[in-house]
Amino acid sequence: MTKPSSTPDAAGRAVVVGAGLGGLASAMRLGAKGWQVTVVDRLDRPGGRGSSISQGGHRFDLGPTIVTVPQTLRDLWSACGRDFDRDVQLVPMDPFYRILFADGETFTARKDPAAMQAEVARISPADLAGYIRFLKDSETRYRFGYEDLGRRPMHNFIETLKVIPRFAMLRADRSVHAHAATRVRDPHLRFALSFHPLFIGGDPFNVTSMYVLVSHLEAAFGVHYAMGGVQAIADAMTKVVTDQGGNVISGGEVDEILVQGGRASGVKLTDGRHFPAEVVVSNADAGHTYDRLLRNQRRRRWTPARLKRSRWSMGLFVWYFGTKGTRHRWPEVGHHSIVVGPRYRDHIRDIFICGRLADDMSLYVHRPSVTDPSCAPDGDDTFYALSPVPHLGHDNGVDWQVEAEPYRKKVQAVLEERLLPGLSLHLTESLVFTPETFRDRYLSPLGAGFSIEPRILQSAWFRPHNLSEELPGLYLAGAGTHPGAGVPGVIGTSEILAQLVPDAPHRAANPVALAAE
Repeated sequence: MTKPSSTPDAAGRAVVVGAGLGGLASAMRLGAKGWQVTVVDRLDRPGGRGSSISQGGHRFDLGPTIVTVPQTLRDLWSACGRDFDRDVQLVPMDPFYRILFADGETFTARKDPAAMQAEVARISPADLAGYIRFLKDSETRYRFGYEDLGRRPMHNFIETLKVIPRFAMLRADRSVHAHAATRVRDPHLRFALSFHPLFIGGDPFNVTSMYVLVSHLEAAFGVHYAMGGVQAIADAMTKVVTDQGGNVISGGEVDEILVQGGRASGVKLTDGRHFPAEVVVSNADAGHTYDRLLRNQRRRRWTPARLKRSRWSMGLFVWYFGTKGTRHRWPEVGHHSIVVGPRYRDHIRDIFICGRLADDMSLYVHRPSVTDPSCAPDGDDTFYALSPVPHLGHDNGVDWQVEAEPYRKKVQAVLEERLLPGLSLHLTESLVFTPETFRDRYLSPLGAGFSIEPRILQSAWFRPHNLSEELPGLYLAGAGTHPGAGVPGVIGTSEILAQLVPDAPHRAANPVALAAE
């Protein structure tokens, strides 16, 4: 832990840049340690990429839709002297999701191990033994990568050196898809066991095989939905922060991290307001933090040139739409569906390497109204369809001002053909997010959906550190730092933060902090 020092106005104060899940979780942890916390966010409601927009009676969850490790949230609430399950209702999903392949094959993921083995055996009996081995591989990587490395700081290079032999033994140099291919031969099963990195911004053919741990997360903890959407989690987090005596400010954009005496000393907003603090936590994208918020400070490692050389996650095209009178239509379409295009490897290469907007696509389709009727008018449905697309940094970048509507029509055509026949007859509300939206709304460099891509040399020590290497008193939370993207990852950044930031000097006299013990 580093010892803060500051001006009298900043004594005992912490400021958090961004009210995304990582920022709110950090604020909760700091509040539990006695800090007087102010969270500043440029949006009109908390949640960041996990917030929502209401339109025409539909609540559109804008970003993450599932909770895979509820215990991370329960531990967070417990650290604040609260009970998560009293504040948020989680509903287990079964099935987790259904994958629809272009050749007509399907794969349904479920919680029950016997049902999963039966599904694998139905598709390819010869791969059942390999699938069982894959699950053991996944659990081993979970124990090491998630429970060990993912829950402690990795800003000291010596810690990385210590684990290199373990990385080598687990073949962390191998990609997720390559590892799946060593266990199963059927291409449908290889997809089902390797697509998960796309949900944290990674190329399955290049992201380290440590991320096969996601299969264990699903098998061990299940897939859950928060009633009211992830927005309900963000709102509950905000209430904990304010109950601790903290403050969450919406509609205020941080323009710069202030520095005094060689340390972070607070933030300045674009409207001129200043918030002095002993501790500054940035939940803004790491690239935005270093390139914009510290633009007037010399950076040794995360320079503009270094950020430009980094590999960024793909962009996202998301079509949010509502349908009229369809609650009992399409009964085979559940809460989560994955519609796979005719290509896998080549399509992923188009997105991540070539930067090309392909004519074909694969879609993740979210239909929360089958679980949570509150997100749509009575009898209607709320959907979103997400398509991975190139980020804005490729030389042949997509002009979304021109391409957004034609691409939306292509998405609609795929949905009508593959999942939702007759969709056009029932459409009502419509809202589109492109990578340009992510750039402008979330200040995401290159419009990337998940910050820096989690390749092996952009993970752990190689990722921007939770304890900033550029400025004492500055800490990073959220998807762009260790351990990475995804709801468990960004919540986990706050657990690491709590190990790095000491208790506030006045904590012993703070009844709110004491109540959390």
